[in-house]
Amino acid sequence: MKYQQKDFTEDLKIKIKNTEAELKEHIEKLLTENKSVFANNNLELDADFDKEGDDPFKPRYSSSVAIGVSDKTDKNGELIDLHIIKIWECERTLLGMPISKNIPGSKIIGELLDESVEEIKEELKEYIKEFLNEGI
Repeated sequence: MKYQQKDFTEDLKIKIKNTEAELKEHIEKLLTENKSVFANNNLELDADFDKEGDDPFKPRYSSSVAIGVSDKTDKNGELIDLHIIKIWECERTLLGMPISKNIPGSKIIGELLDESVEEIKEELKEYIKEFLNEGI
C-alpha cells in the first residue's frame, strides 16, 4: 500500500516497526525450526532481516525479510533459491520515478506490504514446505 508524505503518522511508524519486529522474530524461529531438516537433505537454509536507514520516513529507508536455500554439496555454496519480502520502502520521487536529490516538485512516498503479518508468516511456511517437498 502506498503512502504519501502527508499520511506519515506516528501510528504508521509504529505499525512499520511492529511489523518489522514480528517478521524478524518469525524468520529467526523458522530458521531454528527448519535448519536441521534442510541439513538432512544436504541443503542449507538461511534467513535474514535487512534494514537500511534509521527513520522509516526518510528516503532510502527500506526493510525486508529474506529466505535463501543453497546446496551444501556445491563447493561455491551458490543459492538455489531466494525469497525476499519487502516490508517498507521510502523514497523520493519526481513524476513517479525514484530520484536521489531533493528537486523542487519531488515527493516522498512510502510503500508498506499489502499482506497482514499472519499472511506473510503463512507464505514463508509454505515456501519452506514446498522446498522440502521438492527436495525429498
